[in-house]
Amino acid sequence: LITYGGQFENLQHALARLQIAVPISLVLIIFLLYITFNSFKKAMIIFIAVPFAAVGGVLALQMLGMDFSCSAGVGFIALFGVAVLNGVVLVDSINQRRQACVDNLSGETLYDSVFEGTVGRLRPVLMTALTSALGLIPILLSSGVGSEIQQPLAVVIIGGLFSSTALTLLVLPTVYQWLYRNN
Repeated sequence: LITYGGQFENLQHALARLQIAVPISLVLIIFLLYITFNSFKKAMIIFIAVPFAAVGGVLALQMLGMDFSCSAGVGFIALFGVAVLNGVVLVDSINQRRQACVDNLSGETLYDSVFEGTVGRLRPVLMTALTSALGLIPILLSSGVGSEIQQPLAVVIIGGLFSSTALTLLVLPTVYQWLYRNN
């Protein structure tokens, strides 16, 4: 009978905890989005940013030849938060434009509201992603003690922010317009 201990055993325990923490955090995100917008449809539109972010994080890990680790798992949780924040900012802006059109009876179309709402929040969304990514570059480039633990976290967040931001600005408005085309 062979048993493994030490670092390997610690990794197994940490990964088991992550298998519980990540799904719980995703369910909490959906729940909080639903409470915030009082609409399952809007919550799911914003939640689209999460898979976009995950794709970027996984691709960044693969491109740099890194394995999934506990710090990468924590990085995914942090990345999901930033991606959802950007989605909330964008959808809230579009909702405000639509409500202003309804209140003023301006005749602005759904396309106009979505376009103007997206353009109006382009800078805040880009600044949120850029400041998060730039803040992690020193960790990404570090080579000292502990860098092997911190680098996967930085790689996941930076890679995920690129894909999430780009796809959130392009796909999220399109999905919003598609889902609300008859309203």
